[in-house]
Amino acid sequence: MGARVTDERDHHRGASDAPDLTGPVPDIAREIYPLIITIDGPAGTGKSTVARELARRLGMEFLDTGAMYRAATALAIDRGVPLDDGPAIADLTMRAEIHFDWRADPPALMAFGQRYTDRLRDADVNRAVSPVSGLPQLREVLVRRQRIIGSQHPLLVTEGRDQGSVVFPDAGVKFCLAASPRVRALRRARQTHERPTDEQVAAIEAEIAERDRLDTTRAVGPLVRPDGAEVVDTSGMPLDEVVRELEDRTRARVGARRS
Repeated sequence: MGARVTDERDHHRGASDAPDLTGPVPDIAREIYPLIITIDGPAGTGKSTVARELARRLGMEFLDTGAMYRAATALAIDRGVPLDDGPAIADLTMRAEIHFDWRADPPALMAFGQRYTDRLRDADVNRAVSPVSGLPQLREVLVRRQRIIGSQHPLLVTEGRDQGSVVFPDAGVKFCLAASPRVRALRRARQTHERPTDEQVAAIEAEIAERDRLDTTRAVGPLVRPDGAEVVDTSGMPLDEVVRELEDRTRARVGARRS
């Protein structure tokens, strides 16, 4: 069974908060239900890719919260909203009805009814997303939406920088991914350059270091290791090994909790 996904717009359409399970119940749900798995960590540790694959393997839903903050940042840039105007960006985000179109593969992030996925990794968004993500008014809007998703869909793998610490502090399983700044810079560089130069990697590494500083020192929703989270250093691990490690640890945690 593949990863099932959800759309936070359902809440505004009057959808019930009752579980939305269709098809065969995934095996993990036979062990414990409901279950939320959070994956936190800084930029470049592979959170989104790992979370999506883990959800697929477990037959759970996947939520990419980082894409939501990137979309809000891109919208503010494109609409000329000052990047320090929290109330205006929060209002813009609500009016845009940010959501995921899961009919696309990979899922497309939509805003104002238009596809926004291809905009999320642009350089101007990369530079601005950390300070914008720290705006309390925006975080209030998006944290509320993320919790709505969690209440409506109780088998969820969610990734971000505050999922286990702020959004879902009572999650059944929590992970915190880590990797050296150099490794993270190489990963990011290879996303946009087939053969990145040393200069390109160094520039990205400096950008990542600055973002880490901003994310760990911001007043609202700072990047921290959530209480009870297991740290997994992905520096020397290929993707499939990271996913397998998290799957094994999840099943062990669920089994221990059941007994």
